[in-house]
Amino acid sequence: MDTAYQTLLLAHGLSGLVALVTFWIAAFAKKGGPLHLRAGKTYMIAMLGIVVTAAPMAAIIATRGKPGIATFLGYLVVITATGMWLGWRAIRRKRDQGAFRHGAYLAVALANLVASAIVFAVGMHMSQVLLMGFSAIGTLTGVQMLMRRLRPMDTARWWLKEHYSAMIGCGVATHIAFLAIGLDRLIRAVGIDPPGWYHLIAWFLPLSLSFVVAAWLNRKYMPKPGAGAGAAVASRA
Repeated sequence: MDTAYQTLLLAHGLSGLVALVTFWIAAFAKKGGPLHLRAGKTYMIAMLGIVVTAAPMAAIIATRGKPGIATFLGYLVVITATGMWLGWRAIRRKRDQGAFRHGAYLAVALANLVASAIVFAVGMHMSQVLLMGFSAIGTLTGVQMLMRRLRPMDTARWWLKEHYSAMIGCGVATHIAFLAIGLDRLIRAVGIDPPGWYHLIAWFLPLSLSFVVAAWLNRKYMPKPGAGAGAAVASRA
C-alpha cells in the first residue's frame, strides 16, 4: 500500500503543480483568447488528475488512523469536483440556463450539503474549529445552487458568472490544499516546524482573497442591479 500511496502522491503533486501554474496563466490571459482557452483546458485536465488521485489517497489516509486529514481531503474532492463540473457545464450550456440547472445539478447541490454536514460533524467530534468553519463552503455552494435552481439568474451573462465563480472555487480549494498540506509537508521535510498561525493563513487567506476577486469580476462583467432586467433567463440565443 505504501508503494501505491507514494505513486498516487507523486501523481497528485505533479497534477497540483500544473494546476497552480495554469490557473494563474488562465487568470491573467485575455478572457476567451487562445492562451486563456489552452491554459483553461490544461488546468481542467490537471484538476481531474488531482481529484482522481485524491479520492483513493483519502481512503488510504483514513485506514492509517487520520480521520481529520482524510475527511478534509475527501471534502476537497467534493467541492473541487463541483467547481470543475459547474465551470465546464456553464460553457457547454451557456445557451440554455434551464438545461444547466437540471439533470445532475440537484444531486450535486445535495452532495455538497451532505459533505459539509459530515465535515462539520467530524470537526465537532475532533474539536477542530478549522474543519467546522470550512464546512461552510459546501453549505454555501449547495444552498446557492438550490436557490438558483428555483430562481435562475436574470442576466444574459449568467453563464459567465457561473464559470468564473466555479473557477474561483476550484482555485480556493487547490491553493488551500497546497498551502495546508503540500507546502506544510515540504517545510517540515527541511526540519522547520510551521508556527501555529500558519494554518489559519493557509486556510483562510485564499478564501478571503476569493471574495475580493469575485467582487471585482462581478463589477467588471455583470450588469448593475436593474440593468437588463428580463434578459434571457433561459437564453437560447
